[in-house]
Amino acid sequence: MSDDEYRFLRDYDPRAYPSVALAADLVVFAVSAGTLYTAMVRRRDRPWEGALALPGGFVGPEEDALEAAWRVLREKTGLELGEHRAHVEQLATFSSPRRDPRMRVVSVAHLALLETDGRALPVLSAGTGTATAQWMPAYDVLANEKPAFDHRDILTAAVERLAGKIEYTLTGAKLLPEEFTLNQLRRVYQAVWNVPRLDPGNFTRKMAGALHDTGRKAGRAKGAPATVYTVADEHLSPPLVRPARRD
Repeated sequence: MSDDEYRFLRDYDPRAYPSVALAADLVVFAVSAGTLYTAMVRRRDRPWEGALALPGGFVGPEEDALEAAWRVLREKTGLELGEHRAHVEQLATFSSPRRDPRMRVVSVAHLALLETDGRALPVLSAGTGTATAQWMPAYDVLANEKPAFDHRDILTAAVERLAGKIEYTLTGAKLLPEEFTLNQLRRVYQAVWNVPRLDPGNFTRKMAGALHDTGRKAGRAKGAPATVYTVADEHLSPPLVRPARRD
């Protein structure tokens, strides 16, 4: 470090500038029984005491935003992403000056897709600053709830990100085990797009080039065993166009 650099840093006063706190929020999606669920908590502390919220919290001085996201998810819901097959990506930065009534807080939001077999969801448990932690249907939250802060906006952005990406990629398969059937994948699409039914024949044709037939069959209680697939190509070409959403 040069002498000029040293003198500059010695005399620099960060208090001369507006302070901004950094937070990390998470939208965790999982599919069960044909429904897209998201992990929500009910706040125990002010502000927004008693309100629903996404899991989130402040980034510590020795953390980056992703490290903080994993930590606060564990602390607030008991969910440890490292124990599951999960896909995590940065969603967006939310920086409205009035998004938090306490101070200027900028949130780096993350989207997490959690593998399930389509039936059971991981158990959540209330933790730091939360009265409850639970899985809730994502579209029900958007339609009927008023989450804390700007968490409705964050959840909306996450739903739209995922719904858009599965038109041209196999991102939806990240909500399933590594090996899956076409029916399981179709139910994921129906859940994410919030539509009652996609035509099985058209869906199969669209997916044919992007999937690898393992040669194995999945046992079924009724009917012929279903073929088991893995993802062969992350991209769909041509894309699968999203149908009109149900109310």
